Amino acid sequence: MRREHGTPRSGWEKTIEGQGLAYHRAAHPEGLSRPYWDESVHYVFSMAEVEALEEQVEELHDMCLRAVEHVISARRFADFAIPEWAWDEVARSWERRDSHLYARFDLRYDGTGPARLLEYNADTPTSLVESSVVQWFWLQDAYPGDDQWNSLHERLIDRWRELRLPPGPTHFAFTNMDETGEEAMTVAYLQETAEQAGLRTISIAMEDIGWDALNRRFADLNEQVIRSVFKLYPWEWMLADQFGRHAVRHGTWIEPLWKTLLSNKALLAILWELYPGHPSLLPAYLDGPRELTSYIAKPLLGREGASMRIVTPEGTQETPGEYGKEGYVFQGFEALPVFEGQRPVLGAWMVADEAAGLGIRETTGFITDDTSSFVPHRIAE
Repeated sequence: MRREHGTPRSGWEKTIEGQGLAYHRAAHPEGLSRPYWDESVHYVFSMAEVEALEEQVEELHDMCLRAVEHVISARRFADFAIPEWAWDEVARSWERRDSHLYARFDLRYDGTGPARLLEYNADTPTSLVESSVVQWFWLQDAYPGDDQWNSLHERLIDRWRELRLPPGPTHFAFTNMDETGEEAMTVAYLQETAEQAGLRTISIAMEDIGWDALNRRFADLNEQVIRSVFKLYPWEWMLADQFGRHAVRHGTWIEPLWKTLLSNKALLAILWELYPGHPSLLPAYLDGPRELTSYIAKPLLGREGASMRIVTPEGTQETPGEYGKEGYVFQGFEALPVFEGQRPVLGAWMVADEAAGLGIRETTGFITDDTSSFVPHRIAE
């Protein structure tokens, strides 16, 4: 693993916008000199490194599924701040093995040892367009003789064909709260992969999904029955909404309800309980830092690095945010590796239960947030 420099393609901004990354300007805070998509640098891996990472993330995914089984059988839903009325519905979703589509591991990796799990984004992962499409076309233009850890597009199409969905079109829901367009473009891309798989699809705003109380079913603005929905609206928000009690019992949702256990950072503590000392895990606890002298307190439902606190013998750092009322997990802190002053986080993608690709975001700080840039990668021949 190494970081290399290159010359950005002429007109790269229009190129990536035409490939779906239309939000690359809006998604990045103003006043930053570095663009969100930065192809002036990239990371290079050997095939052996990628194969080892694939094996590690598939093992991590299997461990996570076993953790879900443990949480449900031990009725540990309170550790995840899930409202009690939804506990049985989460369990039923798992017992039915409701179909799932994709997810992203965030990993610490420096090229010299096993990857370490930072968190699992298994309900509403983004940076998909960058990982699946934009960096693939960058590779074809800049390094056409090299390879890339990236089978996302093909695997997504195959997975849509495998899903057991009810008859009728599948609705793809975005939210009107999306200010940058990132969610809308992610949903649109996944809708495109579903259509390439042969599914009939309809686009809809989450806010326009209606509840037909008489017939006890969801419907769209044309009064068409909604039987299956892909959404990037988090399950914890749905469970807090008025219609959440209907959502857990009616319709097929992707991602499914049981994934609310994988997208919650309490998972990190459960994994450490079940697999203490595992080389791909960092120590993590729900009841406090215990023996840890360096740790990071993460809100169970936090997003984009908000409301986090890093505690080390040298001092404390905090990020702003409004998360944390639901509780925290305390994870051993191991600083991200440094490559030329930048700290990469590897986003390793899963489609269904198989490793499918890699996206990398860089930061100069310890926590990846909305100021972090996406950089492509390649596998050198």
